[in-house]
This record gives sequence, C-alpha cells and structure tokens, in this order.
Amino acid sequence: MLNFLGLPIQASTHAGEIDQMISLVHWLMVVLFAGLGAFFLFVLVRFRKGANPKASYAGAKGKFAKATEIAVGIIEIVLLVFYAIPAWATRVRQFPAESQAVVVRVVGEQFSWNVHYPGPDGKFGRTDIALVSADNPLGLDRRDPDAKDDITTINQLNLPVDRPVLVHLSSKDVIHSFSLYEMRVKQDAIPGMQIPVWFIPNRIGAYEIACSQLCGLGHFRMRGFITVQSGADFQKWTDDQEKELKPAATTTAR
Repeated sequence: MLNFLGLPIQASTHAGEIDQMISLVHWLMVVLFAGLGAFFLFVLVRFRKGANPKASYAGAKGKFAKATEIAVGIIEIVLLVFYAIPAWATRVRQFPAESQAVVVRVVGEQFSWNVHYPGPDGKFGRTDIALVSADNPLGLDRRDPDAKDDITTINQLNLPVDRPVLVHLSSKDVIHSFSLYEMRVKQDAIPGMQIPVWFIPNRIGAYEIACSQLCGLGHFRMRGFITVQSGADFQKWTDDQEKELKPAATTTAR
C-alpha cells in the first residue's frame, strides 16, 4: 500500500518526519526541472540563428541566473541543516535505554537474515564460530547459561507495537543492507562491525525485510519478514518459542 506521496505506508513513529523531508526535496526537484526546462526552451527561441545571424563570443550576462543559483543553494542548506542533520542526529544519538526496548541481534549472510533474541533473562548467550552449522547459523553455544533461553529465527522478526526496538546489526560475510521500507529504516550491515539501529513500530501488521545491497547471485531471494504485534500477542509468541526450547535444552543437558 502507498500513501499519497507514492511512498509505502508509515509504520514507525519517525516515518512522517522522513516523508516530509523526502517530499520537500522532491518539490525542489520539480521546481528545478520545470525551471530548467523553461529556460532551455527560452534559449532555443532567444538565441536561434534567425535572431542572431552573427555569433557573439562574449556570451549572455544577467543577474537573474546568479540570483536563482543562490536561492537554490540557500534552499538546499535549509533542507540539510534544519531537516536532514537533525533527523540523522536523533537516530544516532538518542538511543533508547535497553531496559525499555526490545533488543535483538540481526546478522545478515548470503542469503538470509538471522535473528537472535536474548530471552527472558535479557542476556545474549555466547557464540562461537566453531559451532556455526546449517542448524546453528549463529554458532550459539547452548551450554552457556545465558544462551539456554535465547530465541533464534531465520528471516522472521517479531516485534511489539509502540515499543522501542534496538537492533544490533552485523554481517557474517559481505556487505548487506537492512531495509525496512515501511519503518523508514535502511542501514548497511558491514562485516566486522556491529551497528545499532533503533525505531518504534506503531502499526500492527506484516512487513518485509529487504536487502538493498547487491550481495551475490542469490541477492534476489534475500527476503525476510517483520510481524508487528500487540504486546499480548508478542508475549504469547515469546512464550511459545520458550516452550519449544525446553525439550531441546533437556536433550542437550543429557
């Protein structure tokens, strides 16, 4: 579904601010496109061969063109200083407290998104590259006490509505791009780095996780899903995941 700007629906609290900035930039582009088109037509007529049989090598001079350039520069500075930079500063400086947020790790790899929740204890379990396998893509060590209640999924991110979400983003292999279009979130996942991203989903529904960075031959199928739920439904989902872990934990202990 698209909104009146032609953009996807707004599903996070900061989406409106981003859309406003995008709208202003595009209106500026519309004005520039129309102005340059009109100027091009004017030049074709004003400097046609019939009206200027003798070439002038001095060139045309006037104050209007210079004033227009200055005005466009001022508008661009206003957009940058009063819209783009404050929006960026909010995303990178005002992170929510982990005690008040849903904290989750998302690890990209060719060609899927691995999701890791810390479980009820709020602690992420130890991971070890030596334990990485097809059944354990994150290399989670279930022998670690902190890992016994950890929840892992592939290409599925469940979140509660109206609660801050803090994603620690990383990659196992190449550069990927974690893109949540309805949330107006887009961040590269870079090997060797863990990059925090946060947002507040405010619309219950199902959305997609896309990779916006060409990451290999299977890039087209690197597609995940987000399910934004009510607080009660998210708790039920968490409880169901924990119940499924108990038999596996018992088997591991034996």
